[in-house]
Amino acid sequence: MTAPDISHVGLADPGPGSPPASRVRASDADREHMIDMLREAFAEGRLTAEEHVARVGQAYAARTYAELATVSADLPAGSSASPPAPWCSTPGAGLAPATRRRTNPLAVAALVCSVIPGLPQLAAIALSVGALRQVRRTGERGSALAAAGLVIATLGLLLTVLLVL
Repeated sequence: MTAPDISHVGLADPGPGSPPASRVRASDADREHMIDMLREAFAEGRLTAEEHVARVGQAYAARTYAELATVSADLPAGSSASPPAPWCSTPGAGLAPATRRRTNPLAVAALVCSVIPGLPQLAAIALSVGALRQVRRTGERGSALAAAGLVIATLGLLLTVLLVL
């Protein structure tokens, strides 16, 4: 029996002098990447709910890339999911996925509230200030959204005050 093909999982050969990729231990990020692939296959109708639950359990229990590859061996490599994160293949550096910054939810809420006249605009100002502080502290995306929410809400309140007077 041959080792499972791990090329469709988005893994690269760790380099000369390292064990083959099939024997390299999988990280939590690798397992989460596989679970995202399974979730996409389930959404496409390639897996039933029972199969999805069973395979997610197998993915969480997998210790090596070879074990992870068996979880999705019968699924197409080129699904409509986003391509796998790039992997470092230099010796000694390990295999680590590229990190992806998320958008700050307060910034999104601030922008949405800023376009609703009245009290939501006051809330948008508070949300924008809080979002800008969080973005600066955590490095998340969303500073432009928070700034736009702050400007729109402030201008909307000023316009409302001018129209009332």
